[in-house]
Amino acid sequence: MVCWASTVLKVAAFGTGAGWVIHKWQLCDASPEIRRQAREFIRQIIDLAGEFSAPAIIGSMQGRVEGDVSRDQALQWLHEALNDLGTQAAQLHQSLLFEPLNRYETNLFNRLDDTAAFLKTLEVKNVKILADLFHMNIEETSIPDALHAAAQWIGHVHFADSNRRAIGFGHTQMGPVVQALCEIGYAGYLSAEILPLPNPEAAAQQTFKAFEQLIGK
Repeated sequence: MVCWASTVLKVAAFGTGAGWVIHKWQLCDASPEIRRQAREFIRQIIDLAGEFSAPAIIGSMQGRVEGDVSRDQALQWLHEALNDLGTQAAQLHQSLLFEPLNRYETNLFNRLDDTAAFLKTLEVKNVKILADLFHMNIEETSIPDALHAAAQWIGHVHFADSNRRAIGFGHTQMGPVVQALCEIGYAGYLSAEILPLPNPEAAAQQTFKAFEQLIGK
């Protein structure tokens, strides 16, 4: 006879990055068909995430300005897509998470303040910012100041050090960051999106250690 302990587990969020990594679909592509495929792929992830009462993330699938596509045109397509996909997420009582990426991954939005200003122009109000500390370390003058400035838009946090490794394996000063999150009343997930280095077990152990040191057991 096997007895299973009752454990309540929740899903923090569902990523959509596979749409870019595998298929090279993005929301700002010059091709209408690729933009359609990108939106439909994200739509399926939103539906799946909704079954787990979780939000979906738009990161790499946001795309970039390139080729003959102007920035104004790319932002118009992105605006339309976020309104559409945000509406779908709202019907499932979920937010939609938009992640500003560093300059080496996109030339759309790299900083939280610019992202928040763009999200304010949407008709839907459930599209929130995923604040990734790895990207912020590259782009923000001050991570705590950026979190304060975009406080009402923060919907999720990727808890990663300056080198995308576990907190404590890089050089980001995390005390002021955690203090800022407390000051703005952030009560969401700190999700460790990190490289499994030097190995998965060590990365997980260091993450647990960092949580205990910074937040408490």
